[in-house]
Amino acid sequence: MRSRILFLMLASLLAAGSCQRQEPAMTAMEPTAAAEEPGRGDWLVRSLRAEPGTLNPIVATDFSESQINSGMSGHIYETLIYRDPRTLEFKPLLAESWEESPDHRVYTFHLRQGVRWHNGAEFTASDILYSYERIQDPTVKAAHLRSYYQNVEKVEALDDHTVRFTFSRPEYLSFETAGSIAIVAQSVFDDGQDFNTHPAGRSPVGTGPYKFHRWTTGQEIVLERNPDYWGEAIGRGGYVDRLVFRLAQDPTTALQMLKAGQIDVLTDIRAVQWAKQMSSRSFEAKFNKYKFYTPQYSYIGWNSLRPFFADKRCRRAMTQLFNREEFAEKVLYGLSEVISGGLFFLSPYYDSSIEPWPYDPEGARRLLDEAGWVDHDGDGIRDKDGVQFEFTFSLPAESKSGEKIGTLLKEELEKVGIIMHIEKQEWALFIERIHEKNFDATTLRWMSPWSVDLYQIWHSSSAGPGGSNAISYKNPEVDRIAEALRTTFDEEERIRLCHRFHQIVHEEQPYTFLFCDAELMAVDQRFEGVETFRIRPGYELLEWWVPETLQKYR
Repeated sequence: MRSRILFLMLASLLAAGSCQRQEPAMTAMEPTAAAEEPGRGDWLVRSLRAEPGTLNPIVATDFSESQINSGMSGHIYETLIYRDPRTLEFKPLLAESWEESPDHRVYTFHLRQGVRWHNGAEFTASDILYSYERIQDPTVKAAHLRSYYQNVEKVEALDDHTVRFTFSRPEYLSFETAGSIAIVAQSVFDDGQDFNTHPAGRSPVGTGPYKFHRWTTGQEIVLERNPDYWGEAIGRGGYVDRLVFRLAQDPTTALQMLKAGQIDVLTDIRAVQWAKQMSSRSFEAKFNKYKFYTPQYSYIGWNSLRPFFADKRCRRAMTQLFNREEFAEKVLYGLSEVISGGLFFLSPYYDSSIEPWPYDPEGARRLLDEAGWVDHDGDGIRDKDGVQFEFTFSLPAESKSGEKIGTLLKEELEKVGIIMHIEKQEWALFIERIHEKNFDATTLRWMSPWSVDLYQIWHSSSAGPGGSNAISYKNPEVDRIAEALRTTFDEEERIRLCHRFHQIVHEEQPYTFLFCDAELMAVDQRFEGVETFRIRPGYELLEWWVPETLQKYR
């Protein structure tokens, strides 16, 4: 379910209030108003940071797959509903209408008729049943999706164009869970081949406005506008003839490709690139620059299974020994917001009255003393019960920003008698150790949906091997809040619960909450219709178009 999955990202991807907080400028440079009606034609060539392992939406777990398949409301594959980026309300997509039972347990979707898969087969309720069965199949590598459907009692096809989801109990996110289910074509996948490695993972067949055209390994993935797209009848569909996703793993190379005209759109821009290499008049004469925020945040996670991080006073001391404001200004060039909790700072769920803990070395010393971590043997290193305060800060090898964070933190900790080692590992080994809880501290980033669900990251049941609660944080009140949030339908009460959660994690500091980093994007000025939004990915490629006189590809 693409809209609900939380993605754990490298801290190297660092690019640089609630309703009561003033919203930052959404763009650094506004494009000129369109002088004509949107028209067809041209290509849109954009950068792709990493090549996906597969384009099968049920087994894929990487962010690059969702950029290609889904975008904001569907490129190749589509879901029953989508969230309108302007109103944040759910709108019909493959389902044209639905009903919800009074007890919030049963959701009945009425499917659009006349929708066809790209291979010509009719889209029916059987495709949804087949997809649900694959998600629940233990031999299918879809554990990341299965967890969302634990409370589904049954899924029924009432007829070819009506499907009903029945849940075992009422939960706030059940409608989104059902409506956002990843759907694949039974006519394509149900042929006896292994679902996990099916060839359709390399040549997807969807119902969306773009059809798969070509995948050149290590170079690019190309989609073509679907001339038979069902959405044309209701004014939905893309304007450009092709969406080209060109691999550019190195940020320096990606920027060079943009300047050379090899790509039209660049995202995943480093703060230093934005500040130093993209601020010239010549650059701004060719490209529009966009700065905006979507739900995500970076953090330092303290493994609470370690004796020094089991005490909230020590964790808060760690936070007060890292100068986040200075780091944001000098290293991230002011392109990040320092945060005080694990919720999107521009949503009402974030309590903007809670200020981040200040940089305060003396206050940190007092907290460490109170917790009993003092230098008992006079060797210059704090200790307690015969254990020295010495730990390892683990990082992915690719994490440049994480290395800078670690280096500055190490210097501050040495001043107060704490020894910290920095260890860098290749991503596969690093993430395996995180899942196994075999680390002391690390820095990463969560990318999350607009809908708030605290269960995945913060509930104690997620603290087991492979769970997203990698720091093994356990708090009975947070558990109760996470559980209550799932069954609370009143929006004001949900906000109250989230604010209480915010207060708890601010006091206990299971993470040192770092920054919500600005999303940075540069777009060739020939494109019109570019707008930014607060939900991932922050832009809708289907709305972009190029005036005929400016079209580059024919």
